[in-house]
Amino acid sequence: MLLVLLACACVLGACGTQGVQIAKDSPYHRGAVLFRDHCSGCHTLSLVGAQGSATSIANRVKTNGPNFNIRKENVEQVLYAIRNGGFSGAIMPENIVVGKEAQEVAAFLAQYSGRQKQNVPATNIPQSETSSEVAAGTTGTTAGASTATPGTGGTGAKAPAKKNSTTGK
Repeated sequence: MLLVLLACACVLGACGTQGVQIAKDSPYHRGAVLFRDHCSGCHTLSLVGAQGSATSIANRVKTNGPNFNIRKENVEQVLYAIRNGGFSGAIMPENIVVGKEAQEVAAFLAQYSGRQKQNVPATNIPQSETSSEVAAGTTGTTAGASTATPGTGGTGAKAPAKKNSTTGK
């Protein structure tokens, strides 16, 4: 019986920092703990043991927030979301943390969010026209080549203005 009580005390004693993988002497540790305590119900970030985001469309619910393992944020974006209840203002409580605590959460997320995002290789697509040719309205077409304005059926003429259904103009 004493052994069971001792085991329970050890487990409960560790609950305060369970899952936070940021060193206690790190300037981001307090922000990590605040994030875990206030945000982990709806957001995912493995560094703090937060699993609040949906893992598939099939099991998604209204309160699932962004997965910060994948989504990168900067300080200004985080502070905006904290002040305004996220970006939609529909689910997240406004000012869930304020003042210095908001700054600490923002700094922490700016530093550690997006670390598991996929890196998709970029393809350099060369421009066929220089910006000066576009600005001047010339495209360097050869004789007989079409100079059609996009969306006009290839005639180069402007499309007729649409009539307003209520005024007839």
